Formats: sequence, C-alpha cells, structure tokens
Amino acid sequence: MKRKDFLKTSTLVLASGVVAPYLACSPKKPQTEEIQAEIRKNWAGNYTYQAKNLYEPNTVEEVQELVKKLNKQKALGSKHCFNNIADSPENQISTRNLNKVISIDEQQKTVTVEAGARYGDFAEELDAKGFALANLASLPHITVAGACATATHGSGVKNGNLATQVEAVELVTPSGDLITIDRNHEDFPAVVVGLGAFGIITKVTLAVEDTFQVRQDVYLNLRMETLESNFDTIMSSGYSVSLFTDWTNKNISEVWVKSRMDENPMEFGDDFYGAKAATENIHPILGLSAENCSEQMGVPGPWYSRLPHFKMGFTPSAGEELQSEFFIPREKAIAGIIAIEKLNEEISPQLLITEVRTIAADNFWMSPCYHQDSVSIHFTWKQKTEEVLNLLPKIEAALAPFSVKPHWGKLFKLDPASLHQRYEKFSDFLALAKKYDPNGKFRNAYLDLNIY
Repeated sequence: MKRKDFLKTSTLVLASGVVAPYLACSPKKPQTEEIQAEIRKNWAGNYTYQAKNLYEPNTVEEVQELVKKLNKQKALGSKHCFNNIADSPENQISTRNLNKVISIDEQQKTVTVEAGARYGDFAEELDAKGFALANLASLPHITVAGACATATHGSGVKNGNLATQVEAVELVTPSGDLITIDRNHEDFPAVVVGLGAFGIITKVTLAVEDTFQVRQDVYLNLRMETLESNFDTIMSSGYSVSLFTDWTNKNISEVWVKSRMDENPMEFGDDFYGAKAATENIHPILGLSAENCSEQMGVPGPWYSRLPHFKMGFTPSAGEELQSEFFIPREKAIAGIIAIEKLNEEISPQLLITEVRTIAADNFWMSPCYHQDSVSIHFTWKQKTEEVLNLLPKIEAALAPFSVKPHWGKLFKLDPASLHQRYEKFSDFLALAKKYDPNGKFRNAYLDLNIY
C-alpha cells in the first residue's frame, strides 16, 4: 500500500470535538532558553502545536526553573498523541533530554528513569541486568511518563495499563517545588494518570520482575462467529492476545498470540480455532512490509523484543495515520464488537486496521479501566481527517450503551458531560487538580474542554 495524502501545509488542530486550522511557529532555545523557530507537529503529522515557545531542559533543576518562571505551560514527550492534550497556548517544556536510567534497585525490584525515557531506550539495558517489565505497549517509541499519564495500555488477561507498573513519580509543582508521590501517598491514584493536570513529571519508578522470554505466533482468518462463541478462551490463550480486523467479510484477519516461555505456553499447531498459522512474519496491516514488526513464527526472544508489535528504530505502525481507541467492560466485548460490525460499510473505507485487546482493571481515577476489566477497540485510520471526525460520533453512539470511554491521547468527539458521568472519581480528580494548580498554570484547551 502506498503512503499518500500526507498533510504538507497547515494542519487541522484536533482537540476532541474541536477542529480548527492553525499554523504554529515557535522560537526555540537550548536548556532554559528558546530554540529557533520551526513548525512542530506530532509524530504522525496530523497535529501542529500552537505553543509559541519550546524549551528543552537538560536537568530536573532546569525544569524547576522553567516551571516557576513561566505562565501557561505543558510537558511535551514523544509527541505520540493525536490531539492537543500536550499543547499549550504559550509554552511547551520538552522532556526529550531527560531520558536517562537513574537506577536499577535489585533488592526492591524497581527501575527509576527520567520522564523523557522511552521504553525502547532502556529495555535492553534492563534485560541485561536480569530484569523485565511485565507489560509494554505495542510501540516502544513512547515515553514512560506520557504513556502512564494517559493510561496507555499493553495487553493481557492479567495485565493492567502501563501505569499499573508505577511505584512512584517525581513531580514539579506550579511553584517549581519537587515532590515525590508513591503508592503510599493518598494522591497516587489521581496523579499517575494525571492527564498533565498536576505538574510536570520528571522521574518515574517502575516495578520490574525477573527477565523472561516470549514467543509470538500469528494466525490468519478467524471467523467472527467463532470469536463470538469463544471470546474468553481465545483472549486467554496467551500472555497477550491481539485481534486485527478491517470489519469486512465478518472476519478477524489476524490473531497475534504472545506467550511467556516460563508459563507453559499453549500449543495450537497450524490451527487456532479455525484460523491458520502464518507462514511468514506479517504486518498488522496486510500489504505493508513486516520489516518493522517484532519477530513472529513462534521464535522465542527477550520480552522487550516480543511484547511490542513494532521494533524500536523502525517506523511505528503505518506512520501517516490517525488513531482512536474506545474502552468498554470486558463482559460487554461481544455486544460491542457486534455493534461496531454493523457500521462496517462506513468504517472500512476510512480504516487501515482495528485492533481488539483486553486490559485488567486498575485503581487510577481517570483510567478507562478503573475498577473494570476492559476491552479496547482501537482504530488506526487513514489520514482523512474530515471523514474520520464525522464517523467518530457514530462509533461512540454505537458503544454508548456500554458506557464507552475514549483513550485520552487519541481522537474522540464524546461530549464532556457524558464523559464526566462515566468516571466515578471525576469530581474528586477535578477538585484535586484545582488544589495542585489553583491558578491554572498547566491548563490548556484540552483540559478546559474535557475536564474543567
């Protein structure tokens, strides 16, 4: 499939339900000074940042200095979000130079990294020390702090989202003070998945375990009716299971089963509930090269090279795309899938691929999986902004009976009132955000629309 229709001029600003043209030029400086003017976009190229100034501090002390002296501001990580959650009307503070491993505590089994560290930056080093993270996202290219702040997830029957591995965060408050919030702190469930509302995270401590190996097997063409009859057993057939479909022909085009070698992985041979084993590595989007995908074909490898779908150092996913993701209770999975399948004739022309995964419940107030085992239905769209934004309300309406919640960093149109009702701790979260940031230093258009 050829890549095309890349947005070369002014980009549409996608702020949940807000769409506005804007061309942002920002003067830049090194460290605590500005850096030369340039147009800055997110990694997929669909969003142009509006912040007038960009800063790239090299130390936590420089972050503190910036936070204290600047007015409106937001942290900027790996730029993987598809909306304006990380944007600011005035200043962005990039964490890309804060990317070091601070320590690996072998007794406590934790690793502490700076907020700008991407999972792929330190996973191999962690493995060399004999440790592993229990869970990774499909893209190792994203930062730890950004992934946790937006409740980004990996997959698995037992695995919660990536924030469930957090033991503590170091946070710069609006006054420039540095505080640590760990699992014993009463604000921990709010601040970790904090949507950038509390301050700028500078360090994250994650729980680790002994290293392990994973094999990855891919099966092709699982019939939808077979999935409907066997959903729980299929999704429990490995440590992590992903379903890929373009919603045509009542068919799941690919099933990716990731199995831990230390957990007596199931053996399915060439037949997986009627789906046939792939005979070569494949991309989730059929027709694209599998060169940038993690190794398959049942060949065991280190956790960090199998749990993600894509390799570090290669183009993640399709590259030029849009993304949306919606969460519903796991027990409503089949009803939700059937509801989406009814929209197949409208969805398929705009779609690159959909992925369905399971996520265990967690205790973070603004996580879509708060106290709820969930299923995520993820859409990787062609970069056809108007068509996708017009389609999202239909998808959200189809999933409304299941109290659908969107991924905070991807595209959605759900109205704020409905969104607030679906979060049990929303009022507590809002009150705490106002307590931490009474003057709104970290507020932006995204928070004003969806939270405040």
